[in-house]
Amino acid sequence: MADEKPQGSSGDAISIAAQSPVSSRRRSRFWFWTVGHCVAATLLLVVLNRWTDVLVKAEFTSTEDLWIAEAFGDTHQPDVDTTSFPRSAQAAEKLFLTIPNPGSATAASRQYATKPHMAGTPGDFRTATDFLALLHTEFRIPTPATLPVFPAGSAASRNATLAIPSLSAPSAWIDQYYPVMNTPLDRSLAILEEDGSTAWAAELEEAADATVPEAGQHAEAVPAWHGLSRGGEAKGRLVYADYGRKQDYDALVADGVDLNGAIVITRYGRVFRGLKIKGAEELGAAAVLMYNDPRDDGTVTVENGYVPYPNGPARNPTSLQRGTVQYSSMYPGDPTTPGFPAYENSTRTEGLNIPKIPSLPISWMNAQVLLDELSTGGKNRTVSLVNHVDDRVIPIWNTMGVIPGHIKDEVIVLGNHRDAWVMGAADPSSGTVSVHEVVRGLGALLQSGWKPLRTIVIASWDAEEFGLIGSTEWGEDFADWIAEHVVAYINVDSSVSGSRFRLSGSPSLAYFLRDIAEELPHPTKPGLTLWDASKDSGVLYGAHLDTAAAEVLAKREQPKTSDSLGVRALGGGSDYTVFLQHIGVASSDSGFRSTLSDPVFHYHSVYDTQRWQELYGDPGFLRHVTVAKYLGLQTLRLADALVLPLNTTYYAAELEAYLDRVEQLASTASLALDVASLRESLHTLRAASGELDAEKADAECELRRLLRRRAKHAWIKRKLRNTLCGLKRIFGSDCGADRRLRNKGGQSKCVAEAVQRVRAVNRKLAAFERGLIHEKGLMDREWYRHLGVAPGKWLGYGATTLPALTESITIEKNASMATYEAGRLQTLVDRLAVELRP
Repeated sequence: MADEKPQGSSGDAISIAAQSPVSSRRRSRFWFWTVGHCVAATLLLVVLNRWTDVLVKAEFTSTEDLWIAEAFGDTHQPDVDTTSFPRSAQAAEKLFLTIPNPGSATAASRQYATKPHMAGTPGDFRTATDFLALLHTEFRIPTPATLPVFPAGSAASRNATLAIPSLSAPSAWIDQYYPVMNTPLDRSLAILEEDGSTAWAAELEEAADATVPEAGQHAEAVPAWHGLSRGGEAKGRLVYADYGRKQDYDALVADGVDLNGAIVITRYGRVFRGLKIKGAEELGAAAVLMYNDPRDDGTVTVENGYVPYPNGPARNPTSLQRGTVQYSSMYPGDPTTPGFPAYENSTRTEGLNIPKIPSLPISWMNAQVLLDELSTGGKNRTVSLVNHVDDRVIPIWNTMGVIPGHIKDEVIVLGNHRDAWVMGAADPSSGTVSVHEVVRGLGALLQSGWKPLRTIVIASWDAEEFGLIGSTEWGEDFADWIAEHVVAYINVDSSVSGSRFRLSGSPSLAYFLRDIAEELPHPTKPGLTLWDASKDSGVLYGAHLDTAAAEVLAKREQPKTSDSLGVRALGGGSDYTVFLQHIGVASSDSGFRSTLSDPVFHYHSVYDTQRWQELYGDPGFLRHVTVAKYLGLQTLRLADALVLPLNTTYYAAELEAYLDRVEQLASTASLALDVASLRESLHTLRAASGELDAEKADAECELRRLLRRRAKHAWIKRKLRNTLCGLKRIFGSDCGADRRLRNKGGQSKCVAEAVQRVRAVNRKLAAFERGLIHEKGLMDREWYRHLGVAPGKWLGYGATTLPALTESITIEKNASMATYEAGRLQTLVDRLAVELRP
């Protein structure tokens, strides 16, 4: 036992110690090798991940629209083989911009603007079917056996619109409404001697000859007459009322002029023509005459050496301005069905927004004779006026087209009216031409495989010239549907009647509208933009310019209702009215307008012809094409934006600026008005909008992040499958007919929640405009329900911001009423602030 070595003896220790250095080195090498390979593997994975991210990012950018479409529930599953994909949003815009061109625009103008097509006439119906044929052709809609003309109120008409959110393919049809309008019978204008005999009889119709073939041929197709004018006869002494504004009539009354039984003569301009009659009617006048005064033509006058049209750019002295005299600032649309659609069997009321005294439009040539009667030494003899009309129900036709989107229940509407007083090369056919080119561009995109994110509706409205009838009746017919589904309305009336680009819109669209205008090139001046054209003027100058007219027109060019971005507030007078001011849809309107030094635009005259447009209005049709591109980019970006490009924070700031003007008006009128509480509510609204701004940025970012991750996973799977397929080929196996990877996993919960978050943001953005709609509307004109903006009660066309509050000061001069209206507005603002918060 003594010879045994105890456990753990020194000998073993020496042996183990002798082996330690070797074992340690081995262990060190092992760990070094392991850690090194782990680091290398990690670095490789990082590099591969980043390399994959770069490749996927490039591929995702080109296919993003389809991933978004899938996320929003489209049944088409993205195929990550990019050769089979439709183009991205940017590529779609690039393709679209190549389509509108001067040759096509000129041809379209010659199609629409070389024959009369007043609302409700056979020529008008022909243009409705022409536009329908365009939609069928460009959108590849099969031509039906029976022309799809649906009486308003019928099951077919109702279903055509109400079924839009369920459409899977483009569709087009015509809705036929039945408003009360009128047509001229006989009319006359004469100066009478004391014994009742005729001293002078006016030649009321415009004089046109073969110099302008279509004008010569159709000079009397639509006689000298006012749409919706009162039929009747009148005799009386003349009274001159300048522009026929409320202040002009107030001045006459202040000077002791008695208008009872008088025939008032006014010049066109400054206010809507119907209000010239309304002002005279309220003071007891018997009738009204209206003429275009060359003083309002700026420098392009005979006095400055310019030759009258058709041989030069100045006003033809026999030209006259037709037009409706409906009191549209009370309510637009069919006079006998206010607030309701004009069906064939509708219950009708007496029209309250049409004159009770007759009127006639007259030429400058005839006006000179009458004004001589009023001049110093003039006889001021009795004037006799006759205006017999036929009031009746007359069918009209709205042509509608639809391109379904991936998000079927969010809708963008692009609209233009088609009817003209005679040929209407500028008004409205220039706008029709621009929309024609937009339709062609959208058709080219559809053929490329593109599909918009949101649904697009194209509307060719009828009877706008009688009082916005076609659009108003459709809007009243489908008001609930529009409020639920339409997120923006894009309008164009005349796209070209002069050199200056003018842009109007809801404040929420202001940045969006200006940004696009700053991207597009100027139509005629290299190196400049479309926005630069907002400062353009004509080049026809002269030494003489009527001072008073120049001051009036200068104010028109710089309205107080332009915002800090140069985007004007929308008033009245075109088809956005029912969308914006009755229902509450963010809207825009744009086009080139005439200036003091442009060739005279013969508004609503037989001389608004194709020849004038090609020679003076837009030689080369470059402005028509530019407006088409501008409208197209608005449509595409509103349709394809993940988050609607509506800036509610800027809108809230503009409402505060509107309130600043109200306080100035109250101070000027010496009315005590406390709006501190309203102002605080507007501050709260802006803060709530700021929170929504943060939410919409986060919501969009998160959805795009998730979609990129989804695309990355699909890309990796496709690469792995392609690799496996290659190996199978080596061993003689079949890969299958479809070698492209389709995502069959369905939508993840995270993506679904992100989509709903984006959709919630878009609902709030679209609802902002509707938040300013008050169900009781404006005082004495309840059809107008927008408390943020409306056509002025005594302006007709011009916008009045915060109209109920403003007019309680400027018209009613009533502090108690102003306080009440401030409270009504505050209630809407407070509710909107709550609804806006995420």
